[in-house]
Amino acid sequence: MTQAMRLVVAGGGTAGHISPMLAIADAVKDEHNDVEITALGSPGGLETKLVPEAGYQLELIPKAPMPRSINLDLIKFPFRFVKALNQAKRILKQTGAEAVLGVGGYVCTPAYLAAKQLKLPIFVHEANSVAGMANKLGAKNAAFVGTTFSNTGLPGEVQVGMPMRSNVAQMDRSALRDEARAYFGVTDEKPILLVTGGSSGAQSINTAIADSLAELNAAGVHTVHITGRGKQILDAEGQLLTHEGYTQLEYVDRMDYAYAVADLMVCRSGAGTVCELAVAGTAAVLVPLPIGNGEQKLNARELVGAGGAVLVSDDEFTKSYITENVISLLGDQHKLEQMSQKAASLGKRDAAQIMARRIIKEVSTRRRAGQEG
Repeated sequence: MTQAMRLVVAGGGTAGHISPMLAIADAVKDEHNDVEITALGSPGGLETKLVPEAGYQLELIPKAPMPRSINLDLIKFPFRFVKALNQAKRILKQTGAEAVLGVGGYVCTPAYLAAKQLKLPIFVHEANSVAGMANKLGAKNAAFVGTTFSNTGLPGEVQVGMPMRSNVAQMDRSALRDEARAYFGVTDEKPILLVTGGSSGAQSINTAIADSLAELNAAGVHTVHITGRGKQILDAEGQLLTHEGYTQLEYVDRMDYAYAVADLMVCRSGAGTVCELAVAGTAAVLVPLPIGNGEQKLNARELVGAGGAVLVSDDEFTKSYITENVISLLGDQHKLEQMSQKAASLGKRDAAQIMARRIIKEVSTRRRAGQEG
């Protein structure tokens, strides 16, 4: 009887790391009928919720981030890192791991080093246009490096796209549209502007939209506003803001419906969002996060260059911009259809399957070599 393939997947902290990790794990299960997958994460990250919900075993190791200044944490860092490394190595041994997949985040550095010390093949997926430190380390010894965007600078990188779970990767926007309208409770036939700042929301986008509701409604637009957890828009009495032609939600767990219902979407340009817009073929106004290393602007580059989205800075996304640009765009159905087609031309739906097949092939090759030896 053939022994189950055993894989450890590492990543966490944010949905931007966890979602592609789970998509690849799902694809490995779909491609290989007997596999045991364990996820490696850190306490306090979203993985503590999302990984068990996805049906995978989760093992935790402590965070050991490298301090960026000279302080007491810098003195403690070597001891914390060695503890995390030893725990990662123990988990790899206990699970009998035959390969390690990392997608970035604090947990990946000890996972990559533990895999190297145990002579296990390492697989890396980099979601962003600018590679993180952990993936830069892991890529040096990787059997395969997949990236969402080209020219990340990682050695041996192959652009495969963004791994997505099947409800988005395989979605048919036009076929889902009626179902999506029912999901959001939209009963009129007005063009729909869907606004989201991601699971944590974007206060500046929320404020600009709230200030523009009268103008949007007067223009015959229905606005579906996903504000983000804890960022609901309230009225002067402290109640949830209501307005004709306005649907406000804090969070949705069916982003395929969000992409399907929108004639135009306003959103940040995180790597996952940009790639999902392309797969869905949804026209967008992208408002990059104004902090960090500028990676969100880089993430948007290909989609904007192809004509599938327009880019506006966070400080320029105001009521004036909405009334002068967003409303006019929503009134131009031909332009929206062109943007949709151009976005869809960039969509890559099989990134998770490409990564999964690489992992399965390497493990199978090593098993055969071991049997022959």
